[in-house]
Amino acid sequence: MRDALVAAAFRLFLERGYEQTTVDDIVALAGVGRRSFFRYFPSKEDVVFPDHERCLADMTAFLAAGDEGHEPVPRVCDAARLVLRMYAENPSFSVQRYRLTKQVPGLRAYELSVVWRYERALAEYLRGRFAGRPDGTLRADVIAAAVVAAHNNALRSWLRSDGRSDASTTVDHALGYVQSAFGAPPATPAGEHPWHHGHPANPEHPEDVVVVVSRRGAPLWRVVQEIETRLGRE
Repeated sequence: MRDALVAAAFRLFLERGYEQTTVDDIVALAGVGRRSFFRYFPSKEDVVFPDHERCLADMTAFLAAGDEGHEPVPRVCDAARLVLRMYAENPSFSVQRYRLTKQVPGLRAYELSVVWRYERALAEYLRGRFAGRPDGTLRADVIAAAVVAAHNNALRSWLRSDGRSDASTTVDHALGYVQSAFGAPPATPAGEHPWHHGHPANPEHPEDVVVVVSRRGAPLWRVVQEIETRLGRE
């Protein structure tokens, strides 16, 4: 019955328009009563997004099942992939909904509230993982927002292709930006300064700084020569 209500609603939305379609119209086409509609959907807006409650529950359960052995940033990226998978399960429906949402301001506002709930779920998980850090809350909120932004960028790109492009490749590319920016840094090899990869650290002067004072207007080659002299590279 739930699927029948969704199918009836979208048929009418496409034929008449969203604003012109009432709940009574939907239940009449589906052959059920108003009570049946509201048993599944609190409002007409909810019938446009019938799968988000389930997906949000799946994401929350996925995050809760993680342990200390899971790196937090890759974990929330994998959680975001659950949302994309939900869209990709029914490409034609997802594309129809995307087109409808673009046309109806009220649906765009509703969709933003749904996106915010996903972001909050990610942020709450990350806050728990970063609880021991002085910047834990800030880091959690920023990463959660970045994951949602990257995922939505990839999702919109896929929807604009009418669901024809490779959704997984698109989202992997977008989430790769998040992991490269916020993921755990690679271990620094022995003998290498963590801030200057590829340049051996000086064990005697780990914070060695050279200051050169030069006359204004001096040619660049003279400045470079002075620096090399100070560094003992004559």
